[in-house]
Amino acid sequence: MTDINVQPRAHARIVYLGPVSPHWEVYGDYGDRVVLDEFRNRILARLVLLPRDDPQFRRNRERIVRDAEREAISIEWHLGLPDDDEQ
Repeated sequence: MTDINVQPRAHARIVYLGPVSPHWEVYGDYGDRVVLDEFRNRILARLVLLPRDDPQFRRNRERIVRDAEREAISIEWHLGLPDDDEQ
């Protein structure tokens, strides 16, 4: 279980680009560039060919969330939905 008092060492925004591939982009807002680049590569390996409505997206999203928690990286999702305040 992750300690909620631990300060994140980086922050990433995961943005859904739309129905045409590539579907996703990952932006690092702050933190170590090497950590963010490695995290971005792992995210894109899981999401690059998946639109947000694909059933596999939900499973891969949970894996990404767990990966971020392990790495102490805060993440923000922008899924292009009206209630787009998911984190």
